[in-house]
Amino acid sequence: MISGIFFMNTRGDVLISRDFRGDIGKRIAVPFRLSVVHSKNPPRSPVVTLQNATYMHLREGNIYVVAVTRSNANAALVFEVLHTLINLLRSFAGKIDENVLAANFVLIYELLDEVLDFGYPQACGVEALALTITQGKMGKLLARGGAATAAKRTQEVTGAVSWRSADVRHKKNEVFIDVIESVTMMVSPKGTLLHADVKGQVLVRAQLSGMPECRFGINDRLMIEAETQQGYRTQLRAAAIAIDDCHFHQCVRLGHFDAERAISFIPPEGEFELLSYRISENVNLPFRVIPVIREVGSSKVEMQISLRSLYGGKITATSVFVKIPTPPNTALAKIHTAHGKAKYRPQHNAILWRLKKYPAATESQIDIVLDLTPQLNNEGKWVRQPIALQFVVPMFTASGIHVRFLKVVESRLNYTPIKWVRYITKAQSYQVRV
Repeated sequence: MISGIFFMNTRGDVLISRDFRGDIGKRIAVPFRLSVVHSKNPPRSPVVTLQNATYMHLREGNIYVVAVTRSNANAALVFEVLHTLINLLRSFAGKIDENVLAANFVLIYELLDEVLDFGYPQACGVEALALTITQGKMGKLLARGGAATAAKRTQEVTGAVSWRSADVRHKKNEVFIDVIESVTMMVSPKGTLLHADVKGQVLVRAQLSGMPECRFGINDRLMIEAETQQGYRTQLRAAAIAIDDCHFHQCVRLGHFDAERAISFIPPEGEFELLSYRISENVNLPFRVIPVIREVGSSKVEMQISLRSLYGGKITATSVFVKIPTPPNTALAKIHTAHGKAKYRPQHNAILWRLKKYPAATESQIDIVLDLTPQLNNEGKWVRQPIALQFVVPMFTASGIHVRFLKVVESRLNYTPIKWVRYITKAQSYQVRV
């Protein structure tokens, strides 16, 4: 598996290194420094073989995180370990740069020893590592508890539920669920939808006592069909949707999901991402933009941009931001709108239209007249860039996903938790060609 891991800066200095198997030597970083870091034509592949050793690396800012192996290791697994290690360093140290590595080298060595054992990945979860890392607050806790506490933490980490301790207690048991979606959309100048998809994540913040068993349900079409076949009566407040692909937290029992399409889990303490998903069919777009642009000769451009909200109910979008491109030779912009504020920004070659709040079933319009400076030989012809939108729409999902239920059972303590659900839809790349 992995023979060693080292961190190197852009000058070629090794900041931290760990040899797990004793088969690489102290000068193992020299070939990588000469062939990758200091090379005028470095290889484009993140995997290189030099002097009977294979180097797999990721670059995080000015730091190279490099894994070395002498064997025919699984490259996908090695890169997963490197990404996990980078995420762990962000969680424990905040960020990754040369100064942070120097100030937290003891913590990093401890993380390397906990994550990898003889080059094989072991405990990689933040929740599990927080129980065993002796640096910072957890180190003080283990020091006060003594050997008994340390032995108990070790048993928990190596148990079947390594991400949670059984002695967690809360005066008030609550579960917070955030469904956050990012919409990507492209519309042609004629108004035809060219592409639309939604990437979403279900974030859970659990403040529950004991070892609760949770069962989570959404309006996934396959999940509802499986429940119907098993004899459950399913009442829907939202139409069933088809999820293209999804990724679960390690606490989810994948066997139950494959067999019954049921999401059951024992949650970690605190906040975690329970589910991430992607949907590319039947996307509910929150806004529609209707642009009308007319070029009057070579000295004037007239624009009329209409913005219409397509969501209903009492929903109100916030932080609506429309970026309208303008020709680079614009001399003067005359703008009129009854909603929000708009201003011409010559450094961006665009007019920025801001609306703090935008209620449902609302239509706004902005009228623009651009005076252009003459250009010689038609140089610098205006290449029209798409109109871009940014927005935040609470209590709305573009995918149509809906949390149907969350059942929490703790047989020993027998409590009823308070449950909170929130939906947020944001724009990732929401563009209309003109």
